[in-house]
Amino acid sequence: MRDATGRLAITDDFLRAYYLRPEVHPVEESCDAERALHAALMQAPRRAVEPGELDAIADADARDNYRVVLRFRDRLLAAGNAETCYASLFHGTGVDVPPLFVDQLAHVILRNILDRRDDPLEARAAEIFFREQKATLREGHVLLADFETLEMQASGSRYGSLGRLIVEARGEIASVNLEVLDRANAPLYWERESRHDLVISLNYGQAATAALARVIAAWVGHFFCIQVKVEPVRAIEEAKWAWHLGLDATSTAILNQLWRGETVEQGELRRIVALFRLEFADASLVRPEVGGRPVYLALSSDQRDVVRMKPQNLLTNLPLAARS
Repeated sequence: MRDATGRLAITDDFLRAYYLRPEVHPVEESCDAERALHAALMQAPRRAVEPGELDAIADADARDNYRVVLRFRDRLLAAGNAETCYASLFHGTGVDVPPLFVDQLAHVILRNILDRRDDPLEARAAEIFFREQKATLREGHVLLADFETLEMQASGSRYGSLGRLIVEARGEIASVNLEVLDRANAPLYWERESRHDLVISLNYGQAATAALARVIAAWVGHFFCIQVKVEPVRAIEEAKWAWHLGLDATSTAILNQLWRGETVEQGELRRIVALFRLEFADASLVRPEVGGRPVYLALSSDQRDVVRMKPQNLLTNLPLAARS
């Protein structure tokens, strides 16, 4: 449910979904106190929980799990909507909720952002925001496949030992006939959305790369209520650009080195899977030292050839001027 600003309001059913997670849902061995607390929270998801109620739970792990979930619930309720809660996680001394909860928030927020766009390539590209991807090079194309799906295959659930080789041999996705999603077969995504078994190519000029650029622009626009244009680029042509932003830890390190004029090994440069140029429609919203010049973005794989995007960097590191 959206609030008046178009953001996702925190509903009782949204909170109940966390109480139904296996970490806190009662099991056969659960004590009476645990069962009573769970039933009370399902009945009234926003109710205050007294310390004594948690202390009465016999299982120490269950007590700790409840504390984690309830701390997250309190953050959600204090924020009032999913977007404000997500943004607040990255201001302060550090993120104090499980990474899974952070990714889930990004997921539901992107569903809200893309709800009326109905673009399957954008939906698949948006998964990069909250699901790790395995990068590989095939016939000159940088391909991204869902890392968790490949790991499941490696465990023998679908491709057995062949799938295991994909993970352990650092990314030969071509060894298995995983289908590449493109304009021609884009509607296929809606049939297989929950399977996470469709690969995308992030080469310059590919449809999925352009889709990811649009998702980045929509993400920034949704959080800041500003208009930005994001386009893929082959390379950064400016010798001394005004501002850059890494969309992951590897990209941040590489862009910092390049901006300082340091030599970056070709092996490291090849880790960049996509480059983008971001431009603000209203230059007055940007810091004076940046003005109307573009911001360059990069997305890279790490030493394991895994792409782990940090979309929060788009919320914390853009050169926005202070607002009165």
